[in-house]
Amino acid sequence: MPPMVFRTSPLAVQREARLRYLDGDYAVIEDGDFVLCGVTGSPIRLENLKYWNVDRQIAYRDADVAFADFLAHAAGK
Repeated sequence: MPPMVFRTSPLAVQREARLRYLDGDYAVIEDGDFVLCGVTGSPIRLENLKYWNVDRQIAYRDADVAFADFLAHAAGK
C-alpha cells in the first residue's frame, strides 16, 4: 500500500512571525516563517520581505502596494 499524501496549503504548517519594523531592518519578536501584508492580507515569506512602514508597523507585499498605501495616507495628512 502506498503512503498517504496529504495536500495542504504551503503556509498551513508554517507560523506567522511577529516583527518590529526598524529603519532598514526588522527585529523578530516571535519566530515564524511569514508575515501578513498590512494592506492585502497576503502572506509574505520572511526571505521575500522587502517593504514595510516603520511608523505604522506594517509589512507590504510589494512596492506597488507600499506606494499606493503611502499615497492614500499622504492625502489624509
